[in-house]
Amino acid sequence: MRRLAARGAAGDAGEVAAPATDSTDCAQGRSPRPRRLIDLCAIWDPGAFLPSASWKSASGIARRRLNEAETLSSVRQAQLERLEAARPRRPGSRERGPVLRMARQQPPPWVHAAVLLCLLCLSGAIEIPMDPSIQNELSQPPTITKQSVKDHIVDPRDNILIECEAKGNPAPSFHWTRNSRYFNIAKDPRVSMRRRSGTLVIDFRSGGRPEEYEGEYQCFARNKYGTALSNRIRLQVSKSPLWPKENLDPVVVQEGAPLTLQCNPPPGLPSPVIFWMSSSMEPITQDKRVSQGHNGDLYFSNVMLQDMQTDYSCNARFHFTHTIQQKNAFTLKVLTNNPYNDSSLRNHPDMYSARGVAERTPSFMYPQGTASSQMVLRGMDLLLECIASGVPTPDIAWYKKGGDLPSDKAKFENFNKALRITNVSEEDSGEYFCLASNKMGSTRHTISVRVKAAPYWLDEPKNLILAPGEDGRLVCRANGNPKPTVQWMINGEPLQSAPPNPNREVAGDTIIFRDTQISSRAVYQCNTSNEHGYLLANAFVSVLDVPPRMLSPRNQLIRVILYNRTRLDCPFFGSPIPTLRWFKNGQGSNLDGGNYHVYENGSLEIKMIRKEDQGIYTCVATNILGKAENQVRLEVKDPTRIFRMPEDQVAKRGTTVQLECRVKHDPSLKLTVSWLKDDEPLYIGNRMKKEDDSLTIFGVAERDQGSYTCVASTELDQDLAKAYLTVLADQATPTNHLAALPKGRPDRPRDLELTDLAERSVRLTWIPGDDNNSPITDYVVQFEEDQFQPGVWHDHSKFPGSVNSAVLQLSPYVNYQFRVIAINEVGSSHPSLPSERYRTSGAPPESNPADVKGEGTRKNNMEITWTPMNATSAFGPNLRYIVKWRRRETRESWNNVTVWGSRYVVGQTPVYVPYEIRVQAENDFGKGPEPDTVIGYSGEDLPSAPRRFRVRQPNLETINLEWDHPEHPNGILIGYTLKYVAFNGTKLGKQIVENFSPNQTKFTMQRADPVSRYRFTLSARTQVGSGEAVTEESPAPPNEATPTAAPPTWPPTTVGVTGAVSSTDATAPAATTEATTVPTIPSVAPTTVATTTAATTTTTAATTAERPPTTASGTKMPESAPDRQSIWNVTVLPNSKWANITWKHNFGPGTDFVVEYIDSNHTKKTVPVKAQAQPIQLTDLYPGMTYTLRVYSRDNEGISSTIITFMTSTAYTNNQADIATQGWFIGLMCAIALLVLILLIVCFIKRSRGGKYPVREKKDVPLGPEDPKEEDGSFDYSDEDNKPLQGSQTSLDGTIKQQESDDSLVDYGEGGEGQFNEDGSFIGQYTVKKDKEETEGNESSEATSPVNAIYSLA
Repeated sequence: MRRLAARGAAGDAGEVAAPATDSTDCAQGRSPRPRRLIDLCAIWDPGAFLPSASWKSASGIARRRLNEAETLSSVRQAQLERLEAARPRRPGSRERGPVLRMARQQPPPWVHAAVLLCLLCLSGAIEIPMDPSIQNELSQPPTITKQSVKDHIVDPRDNILIECEAKGNPAPSFHWTRNSRYFNIAKDPRVSMRRRSGTLVIDFRSGGRPEEYEGEYQCFARNKYGTALSNRIRLQVSKSPLWPKENLDPVVVQEGAPLTLQCNPPPGLPSPVIFWMSSSMEPITQDKRVSQGHNGDLYFSNVMLQDMQTDYSCNARFHFTHTIQQKNAFTLKVLTNNPYNDSSLRNHPDMYSARGVAERTPSFMYPQGTASSQMVLRGMDLLLECIASGVPTPDIAWYKKGGDLPSDKAKFENFNKALRITNVSEEDSGEYFCLASNKMGSTRHTISVRVKAAPYWLDEPKNLILAPGEDGRLVCRANGNPKPTVQWMINGEPLQSAPPNPNREVAGDTIIFRDTQISSRAVYQCNTSNEHGYLLANAFVSVLDVPPRMLSPRNQLIRVILYNRTRLDCPFFGSPIPTLRWFKNGQGSNLDGGNYHVYENGSLEIKMIRKEDQGIYTCVATNILGKAENQVRLEVKDPTRIFRMPEDQVAKRGTTVQLECRVKHDPSLKLTVSWLKDDEPLYIGNRMKKEDDSLTIFGVAERDQGSYTCVASTELDQDLAKAYLTVLADQATPTNHLAALPKGRPDRPRDLELTDLAERSVRLTWIPGDDNNSPITDYVVQFEEDQFQPGVWHDHSKFPGSVNSAVLQLSPYVNYQFRVIAINEVGSSHPSLPSERYRTSGAPPESNPADVKGEGTRKNNMEITWTPMNATSAFGPNLRYIVKWRRRETRESWNNVTVWGSRYVVGQTPVYVPYEIRVQAENDFGKGPEPDTVIGYSGEDLPSAPRRFRVRQPNLETINLEWDHPEHPNGILIGYTLKYVAFNGTKLGKQIVENFSPNQTKFTMQRADPVSRYRFTLSARTQVGSGEAVTEESPAPPNEATPTAAPPTWPPTTVGVTGAVSSTDATAPAATTEATTVPTIPSVAPTTVATTTAATTTTTAATTAERPPTTASGTKMPESAPDRQSIWNVTVLPNSKWANITWKHNFGPGTDFVVEYIDSNHTKKTVPVKAQAQPIQLTDLYPGMTYTLRVYSRDNEGISSTIITFMTSTAYTNNQADIATQGWFIGLMCAIALLVLILLIVCFIKRSRGGKYPVREKKDVPLGPEDPKEEDGSFDYSDEDNKPLQGSQTSLDGTIKQQESDDSLVDYGEGGEGQFNEDGSFIGQYTVKKDKEETEGNESSEATSPVNAIYSLA
């Protein structure tokens, strides 16, 4: 079975229908002083009346105003939405059509008068009612109703029209000024003024030039009560000048270079629209590389060869003349290194390098430079533009310093090259910058934006209607930048030149009237201006003395449907403004509050009509001159219901089908039942019979298949129900085969009603939907409220499927709306359409917020949070929370504050102190119950060092550690961190980290090395971090000597050595040279970077020696530890080829760092480092070079240390280091060595022969008396002579060391198999020793020994 029903209420029958809206423009506003200022808009609400045929002759504006006012009430609107939601789409679907019946009686004449009155009210002027009896009695100064814009640009081909319309009683007359001088219209045959209007018409059909009439015009409307002024209208004639003739040479440009093609259009009025095309009228394709600027120029960020394939012409389109002017075309000639234009390179990932175009960093083509400024007026659009050149084409990004771009107003144009901010306000001023970037770099341009403002109204003067003897004021307040000045005028003349009036006082932007009389009537003008513009406003002062009058007919009949919302109107007029009160059945107090609401215009709204609201309502208007009253009779009618709906049927062809539609309605209303087929009116033919409660179809045919809708309607409402008829050709198919239909989810319930309204309960009734062959088992009632979570539905209660009415328990001060969901074994139905709203009365809260907590987010605060209460527990408006706190176990008084949110932060608290906290709910009806006390704590801080840290060594295998908890934990201890490292003299082992629970105060360590000692560092941890550390060392072994002041420990140097190395050489420390400055290096094993030595045929050994460098210097940046994550105290200890780096940080364990250093040749290198691997050693440095270095976090490069500079020491420390590196010195030494080598070879050859050798004449010194001599003047070289020659050369340093005389050539040569005499031994000792020193000085063992050369020659 499929059923459908819907209902719509039209309001009331009779002369007037029930008003449909809560408020209109007239109903919402009153003048700021209701006792003094009469707002005649308040006398009538346009939503209370209906249009008629006579209104077809009214103006279009009036009809639109009325149609806008005719909106339905919220209840009626919901019904219409339900009607719209239903449209027949399939068999059995339920829908609701928007059928609404309205009263069709002819409205009385006063209705037209009231409508016109309110339409005038909506235009912003205070008007006299249009009732003829009032119009004939009351006078009115003139009011400007229509005028041309301030900047009036006209087409020179048309006649000129300057508008000026005004009204008043008596009707005003008009005259004009031109350029502040009287404009005599009668003297110019081309100029005329329209009848009953001030509009000027300048006719050029008989000739004349429009330019002759350019100037500033102002209209004056005058009657005997004053003069009103129009704005100063600046008349300009549109201009579209021709483009100057010019011959353009071809533009020659290198490929990849930027280019700007200037347009320079002729100045037009208004400015023309610029666009670029080719001479063949094809548009120029624009993209990120080629685009048009706001000034009309065409910009190429970089020119490519394909840009030569077309020419470029600038076009200007003029608005008024509808003409397009074209500039002579530019021709491009592109110089290129690759003339072959391969189109496939356009999409090449590296198009520019493929074409041989050099890449370059961006630079700005417009605007130029690094900074510019721009001024914009408030309310206008701000357009910022940045066009950049570069290869590849740069991208443009926009930013605002100190804030974000206004996302709701900002948009990007022209491929991100332009930023437009609409409707600029003062908050949009500041500095904006555009960033142009490509892979070669970036640049930016800063634009300083200043927002100025033409005058704009803060309080525009309004017409003032007063009673005799009353006081009033005209206020003219405007703002702008710069601040505008205010000038008052009366009837078009400066107020200073007007006759003095003792009842009028001018106080800046306000004119105060006291004890006004009939003679005070005039029109005042307020002119406020600054350098950017002006505002001119007219406001008249009229003095009326009118007793209250009712503007509607008496004894109106209003009929409404039960549970609908309606409004009773009582339009009135009087001066002074009357007060209006409502009474029911002539007794009782004034109706206002609860189910009633009285608007400022006097309309009485009844939120939900009940049976007891039926009766006679009286409105009484009163002022000091008298009173007037009127009555409205309200009748409440029952709604129209279809209680037996037509059902879906399946019939075979030729049978008879009956569709039922039984209706219940109010007996006083006339019922009409009609039928629709497929949403179209059903034609009742011979085969159909329509009765009051059914529709019968005889001889069903296939064309009868479709949806049938029963429409039951009265003058006030209607109800709908729909069924679907299926016609089968198969004769075997039964007429009713509902049992064969598949089971489905139930249709949604409908027609929800609220009855038995009480303070804490309401009865909800609904009509079940079709169960779709599966019985309904349950109903779920849901509710929604519009204060805390509007639009969110919550489950309220659940009822059996046999129930369609239930009493719901409600919470105070909730604006409920209900819906129902049906459930069967298949599933849940769609939710029903919502019921009307019902608001319960308020009460104090009965509970307090839950989950109250107090936790510190910093060491000096405590954040109090709680779960906010929802709508069903608020119980009243303005829900707020009273938060109280105080120190626990103290007698201090409670601190309290009122909070509207769900958190409050207490500042300036001690570290980790307990507090008592209470949070109590409160609304406008009172406070909730006394809250429970919750204990919270202020913020934690770093703990102090553990106390009594003790290190004991009971034997050589174990070390016992003990400690006590910190004296000041400053929070909840979460554990301890122990770091320890083994050391033996200057040797350091790997640091080990242990973490302990907060309750552990002992630790036993098994020693892996019984010889080394250990250094322990212990610190406690809270949630903030590790606190102060304490350091202790293990006891020294008994056989360990007492250490003395030792030289500083230097990091190991790894040197690659080629050649055979004896065990003595490999273990002996190298000679050290004391440096002028020896920094202290932490005794931690440094991390060294591996050094690779080229392999040779000989054995390669590594010699590690602890020594200071020949020149040492240390660099350190002392800094204090900051609060946030940082890196500080970077220390650099350099040698000639390596440097040790250490630093401090407050990152967590396991953080990775990067050491970045740059030499003086701008070569940058980086070394990744683990957090615990300090110090780090850089081993690939060059002697005597300057480096810059920084350390930064690997995860966040923005967190970096300061940049420091250091220099490595030179390779040699003697004073001749600089000379030894000179080329001439090296060449000289090589020549001397060669001569000495030749001399030694000759000496060895001759000496090898033995015998006597005459050398006396070759010696530089005389022989001593002890020298052995021969008689022939020669001496004999004996084998026992081991002393060197007296005149022979010494060692390189000028001395001969005695201990070196014991060395043999075997120690210096590559082999020890040669046999030498004493002369050879001497020469070998000298030469090899020298060679060895040179070899060690150069840190190489690959030099060839001169001894080997000698023996090879011998």
